[in-house]
Amino acid sequence: MKQTRILLFETENMSRIARFNSLFGGSMLDLHTIEEGKEFTTAKEKLVRTYTTKTTSLKKKALGQFRANSICAEPIKEARRKKGYLVKNGSVCYDNPTIKDSSPASDLAARRGVFSRRHYGSVELLCSCDNDGVENAGRFRVETGDREVEDFSSPLNSPVHLENPESQTRWYFRYFLGKMHQNYVGTIDSSSKDPFFLSVVVTDANNHNVPQYRAILWRTTGTQKICLPYNPNKPNTVKAILSHFDLHKLDKGPKEIFNPEIQKELLVLEEQEGSVNFKFGVVYCKDGQSSDDDMYNNEIGSPEFQRFLNLLGDRVPLKGWEQFRGGLDVKTNSTGEESIYTVYEGHEVMFHVSTMLPFSDSNKQQVERKRHIGNDIVNIIYVDECDSNKMPSFRPSSMKTQFTHIFAVVTFDKDNGVYKLIVYSEETVPLFGPPLPSPPVFEDFDEFRDFLLVKLLNGEKAAFNTPVFAQKRHRTLEMLIRNLHEEYLPESSKNNMLNRRAFSDVIPDVHSSRRKEEARCAEFLRIGQALKLKIILKGDAPTSMITTGLLRREPWEPQCFHHGFPYSIICGDSWGDKLIVATEAGTFVIEEDLPPRLIFDKTIPIKQLTVAEPYGLLIIRSEKGREGRINVFRLTEFEGEQNDNLVRTKADCKDHKMERSKGCHLYAVSRPGGSHLRLIIAVGKKLLLYTWKHSAAWAAWCHSTDTDTVDGFQFIRELQAFEQPQLITLIDGSHGDNQICVGYKSQYDLVNEKNGDTLQLYNIEANRVNMVSSIDIYEDDEAELLLTYNHISHFQKLTEESSQELDFHWNSEPQAMVCAFPYIMAFTPDTIEIRLIINGNLVHTMTMPDLGLITSKCDVYFISSAHDMYIHSPTERCKDAYSFSPPPSPSVHAASPFNIYKIPLLCLAGQITNDKPLHDSPTTPQPQSMLSPLVMSQSPGYGTKSPLSKGIKVAPSLNNTSTEVVSDTQHFTF
Repeated sequence: MKQTRILLFETENMSRIARFNSLFGGSMLDLHTIEEGKEFTTAKEKLVRTYTTKTTSLKKKALGQFRANSICAEPIKEARRKKGYLVKNGSVCYDNPTIKDSSPASDLAARRGVFSRRHYGSVELLCSCDNDGVENAGRFRVETGDREVEDFSSPLNSPVHLENPESQTRWYFRYFLGKMHQNYVGTIDSSSKDPFFLSVVVTDANNHNVPQYRAILWRTTGTQKICLPYNPNKPNTVKAILSHFDLHKLDKGPKEIFNPEIQKELLVLEEQEGSVNFKFGVVYCKDGQSSDDDMYNNEIGSPEFQRFLNLLGDRVPLKGWEQFRGGLDVKTNSTGEESIYTVYEGHEVMFHVSTMLPFSDSNKQQVERKRHIGNDIVNIIYVDECDSNKMPSFRPSSMKTQFTHIFAVVTFDKDNGVYKLIVYSEETVPLFGPPLPSPPVFEDFDEFRDFLLVKLLNGEKAAFNTPVFAQKRHRTLEMLIRNLHEEYLPESSKNNMLNRRAFSDVIPDVHSSRRKEEARCAEFLRIGQALKLKIILKGDAPTSMITTGLLRREPWEPQCFHHGFPYSIICGDSWGDKLIVATEAGTFVIEEDLPPRLIFDKTIPIKQLTVAEPYGLLIIRSEKGREGRINVFRLTEFEGEQNDNLVRTKADCKDHKMERSKGCHLYAVSRPGGSHLRLIIAVGKKLLLYTWKHSAAWAAWCHSTDTDTVDGFQFIRELQAFEQPQLITLIDGSHGDNQICVGYKSQYDLVNEKNGDTLQLYNIEANRVNMVSSIDIYEDDEAELLLTYNHISHFQKLTEESSQELDFHWNSEPQAMVCAFPYIMAFTPDTIEIRLIINGNLVHTMTMPDLGLITSKCDVYFISSAHDMYIHSPTERCKDAYSFSPPPSPSVHAASPFNIYKIPLLCLAGQITNDKPLHDSPTTPQPQSMLSPLVMSQSPGYGTKSPLSKGIKVAPSLNNTSTEVVSDTQHFTF
């Protein structure tokens, strides 16, 4: 039996590196509730017990008796391979070469819905004693990159992304400042006197000719952002925009602020989200040094340490330094003559290096060094002369600071010429990426630099969300907003004649004096543009793209699967390396490099379809209303030369209709990988449950004799819903207790498949509810639901007592969701918003017109009317970035053909790199899929076209790979 171990800090046995019983780390243990019967101590350190919830015999033998009163969060129970079959989530899927070859790709496919927050380390109690014998203890999350050998699904390459990049989160600077927009002030509740500010702008989405409303709501509790479609024929109102923030009952109508100086104040509010530039401490530590006094008294570093500093950045003179100085003296050299400086994706970074800060022979505490490094949130600890087979001697408790929350321990293996990394994070720091690779060894020094810098930048951003910093930020934000409310609300009340614009359309008021309006707009733009230019010249622009990082393709970069498809797609699914898509003109099979092949004509209006490959079935829902039906076909009916030119009509569906399905408006199937295929059909308030009579293993072995269609589905029982469902998801229980998640107008219910018992799972308290999806995902072998509605995704356990409050707020309202660990992707009419599933942090937003998700069962397929996928040249990008002019007026384009794009699942999961050009089509056939269709939509069809005008997609900006610091202001994106 394997053990979940906490680090054993034993000086004579440092070769024992922590082993955790999970993908990347251990389990979350509440060590305050564990009593030990025996202690081991050394001269300087105190051993920490090894705990596991599986057995106590090994622990008692090695470490003595202990008693665990409470241990939280059991280690993840991974999918277990046994002879002849794969046990997964309580289901049995026969591991037979006939069904699927065993490979990392196929194993990843089987675990599509499984994810782990423990990719990012385990929390442990770390104890040590300083030189004075005083015990220091603290709870830190430790990331060592260790994982189980049989973890076949973990990424080969940890995705390296800046989380919540300022270029995409600092909306006011990028989209508002320097452009004409409107600002409002109001009060939410007269009793609580909760003030707010609202900023609204009509902007073009990244110059793709997709006009949008962008709105920022500034409140004392934080800032919210939303993006809404723009309809030139129906301009939005302030009241309608506020309703998207769930603000319906206001004390009074909000008043517009005409004073252009408000732009400065709102920019200050946005800057409360965190600093654009960073300062990190770098401490030189010799192996065996156990206190910060010993480390700070290292006057100089080794040649290996100097090479590490040269890798981090450039050595710059401090005297007369005009860039970001990170609190160092740039006039009198009182903090040293030189320092290390770099720029990464627009962030200036100054390193406080212990051996470059002033050294004092008379001051053993080296106060000047501690003053800077001890006040840095993130520290790099370079441990020199460390045995490659031993654990570094550093402990977070060695540093006498309450301010530093993250320690990145770096060692260099001289024998193998590689860097190694371990990360300690204070337990209140939220999870942040990228996760350490396994093993955490870096042979490529440039890749190590990229990984380390991104890890540190993300870590400091995450640390700002700890209670200590969050409370300070909340108090500051509340004070600023209340002061601004008192200043600007009386001023706006004086202009009674103009207050009628408070609930007018968010466009210039044509009834006001034209000359006066033009003068006001000119002054407003002048102040905003001057303020923006000043920030850029100062080096604090949050949208700067200057970098010294590596040039790399992102895993979500789409590949063109089919060019010039003439119809909008209603729904679709993947079939091996092909697609089956339904349109108003009929249903087609689309293969690479071949023209679409029509298989159903337009007399069969398909609204929903599923390809169940392990069973050789095609399930479709046609018609709507009372004429809705479920039809089942064999996939073999669409294969072979004899069927190439066969187009089926409505008459051909007569023998393929399922009984009892007349009038159905929705259906769902169970996720692949289970022993049997389950089908739930919604007919009004009735839920009809069916099971396919043969298992997937039988269908694979006896595929030639399995010719059933509708007769293969066995009716199990009828369940009753209290109103007509809007969406359905089948959930696999770990002990055969399967459940059904049913979404209604404003709530999600959980229905037991066996007896129909219903649990009200989650109620939505909002006046306007748009149900989007319910996706079943699995952690700790326990089903969990990701419920999406309006602009929110909510994690929900299946029992009330284990429910957790974790919500993601999307910038645009999703129409469909895709879960592909480590990402969760929201598809809107014109954007793909990509976040990390473990913390909800934004990593990227792609803008493309007329987006529609087709399927994500295997790879992610979607459609867009973008003419071409191309990358702007640096000149074009800078030209667009430097424009201060308002966005162009919305224009209407002629109808254009659609392109079908593909994002490979293996790229998203880090199993392969995305080196394929955007314009190329995939040529390697995809393996048969055992993936779950982890996609739901607000309606089964995805063909509703955006009311926004069409445009072209601009691929993500390429990084500047130069190692020189560029000061050209045109490299900033506005």
